[in-house]
Amino acid sequence: MRNVKMSRRFAEVIAVLVLATGITTASALAGSAPPRSGELVVAKECSGFVNDPPYCTITSSNLAAIPVGSRIVYLDPAGLGTPAGSAVVLDPPLPGNNKAFGRCFLGSSPMHCEFSGGTGLFTWFHASVVVTVDSDGLWHWAGTYSFTPQ
Repeated sequence: MRNVKMSRRFAEVIAVLVLATGITTASALAGSAPPRSGELVVAKECSGFVNDPPYCTITSSNLAAIPVGSRIVYLDPAGLGTPAGSAVVLDPPLPGNNKAFGRCFLGSSPMHCEFSGGTGLFTWFHASVVVTVDSDGLWHWAGTYSFTPQ
């Protein structure tokens, strides 16, 4: 009789441990998954805007997919001040073909950029950011992003 009680108790302890491990593992996996949407805050400097094609370099970003050193390449800089804006490519210094495609409108109020899709990591990328420039000439993006089909 005692062995049956101990066996039952042992089975209960094992069941609790398995359940607790499963919950901890699920929580850890959920916590380690990159966010699929959220706020996007980026700063960039544009000393490369004199190059052909002109570009700006990301100096800070709250999104791992857009690390420091990423470039925003302006394909039609003359269009920045027009209603059509300029086509842009976000090109992070990551391995593989990871580029986001968008348009920037710096002649509008507020200045803004819109991104929709791309390649690699940016296949389902969408972002909408307001663009500002501070007194030191550093440009800022503030808006939202998502990595979901639309």
